Amino acid sequence: MSALPICPSCAFEHTYQDGDFLVCPGCAHEWSPDEATVGNSDETVEIRDAHGTPLQDGDDVHLIKDLRVKGSSTTLKKGAKARGIRIIAGDHEISCRIDGVSYELKAEFLKKA
Repeated sequence: MSALPICPSCAFEHTYQDGDFLVCPGCAHEWSPDEATVGNSDETVEIRDAHGTPLQDGDDVHLIKDLRVKGSSTTLKKGAKARGIRIIAGDHEISCRIDGVSYELKAEFLKKA
């Protein structure tokens, strides 16, 4: 059995083949096996905050609006500061800690401090 490539969209390891396409059960991304080799290049995507400022690992950011945490009754308040962010792959580009709790956030709701 040959090893299938990881998902180029979310880096999920457990992909499967469906006809001529590869499918990721984690994010439902479908791609052809020919794209898998092309999509794994060393391209870096520049992540920008809500105001267009580029973000890098280790930056400090503030929330620009209140955000409800999915699956919880917690709300992250506007102006909350996250220190030492990490840029990650996936739909939510930023991994950070706010008040000692880890969150993954979209960059469109952040402003560089």
